[in-house]
Amino acid sequence: MQTSIPFMLFRGGSSKALFFHLADLPADVATRDKYILAALEGVGQGDLRQIDGMGGATSLTSKVAVVSLSKEKNADLDYLFLQVLIGKGKISTTQTCGNILSAVVPFAIESGLIKANSPSTTATVNLVNTGGHCEVTVETPNGIVNYNGQTKVDGVPGTSAPILCNYLGAEGATCGSLFPTGNLLDIVDGISVTCIDNGMPEILIRASDLLISGNESPIELNSNEELKRKLELIRLQMGPKMNLGDVTNQSIPKICVVSGPLHGGAVNTRTFIPHVCHEAIGVLGAVSTATACIIEGTVANKIASLPSSHEAGLSIEHPTGEFTVQLITENTEGKISIKKSIVLRTARLISMGQVYIPKHI
Repeated sequence: MQTSIPFMLFRGGSSKALFFHLADLPADVATRDKYILAALEGVGQGDLRQIDGMGGATSLTSKVAVVSLSKEKNADLDYLFLQVLIGKGKISTTQTCGNILSAVVPFAIESGLIKANSPSTTATVNLVNTGGHCEVTVETPNGIVNYNGQTKVDGVPGTSAPILCNYLGAEGATCGSLFPTGNLLDIVDGISVTCIDNGMPEILIRASDLLISGNESPIELNSNEELKRKLELIRLQMGPKMNLGDVTNQSIPKICVVSGPLHGGAVNTRTFIPHVCHEAIGVLGAVSTATACIIEGTVANKIASLPSSHEAGLSIEHPTGEFTVQLITENTEGKISIKKSIVLRTARLISMGQVYIPKHI
């Protein structure tokens, strides 16, 4: 009396998602979304606990990847990211997810979509949500995905094999330009902000301008209702100016609160996605933040501690560690353009099988 759909469950970076073949889901988008919500939340759609489904009751564990061979000539795979908005019974497709991206090529190999090479396999992934592309390289000795290694990702216990994610042309992927308001600095409600999109739309704000240190724990910040109210007012005002329209029910733009580094990195961060303080920082959020750090005139650049060469990597500090981003840039007549944004992730296949959807859905 239920409908079964093949799936795999992967940890990608510091997130977790159900992975599906595009062909295994309904072609109609509205029906597809009903199936996805049923898989993660069951019949209790909108349930904060997601007790009747496979969701993990957090934004980091309520994610879905839909993968297929690419329809584009310059890509191998298409990757559509779906974020289940917990408690709302809705799905957002307005952003992509760099953490989950790291598991796309392993999924494609494990499911037979593409054939692995040895000792490694590289595939170009088309990020369907934003139209960007990423070259992903996975260790595949003897044509088998390797999940064992010594690479450590903060926010993830243990170590695993490295997965290299090389983002190509991520500037303005969602908003249309790197600085979508046309300014390096905007003033909103008397507070200086930088709106940026190098793969993830973000609004950067200095912690001192919010009358906080920036070192507070996520629990402490999440209990600060006045701070969250102030941040949401800023987000709602800047969303349209970032070419995102009314963002009331969207998970973007993110808010990234920046302060001076504590542990030798470039900058310290606290990220709100969009109303809850993240225990770490998203992959593309780290890329956008790192980009703001190296460009003069942004709120992040003024407080960042930069290495002699940002191509060697910028360490973006967050509540549970750090995230290193390597930026390959080109300087033309004093204007910096980002050619490549490179991050290191890990992934692991956790389970596979059939997820069951109630027949009436």
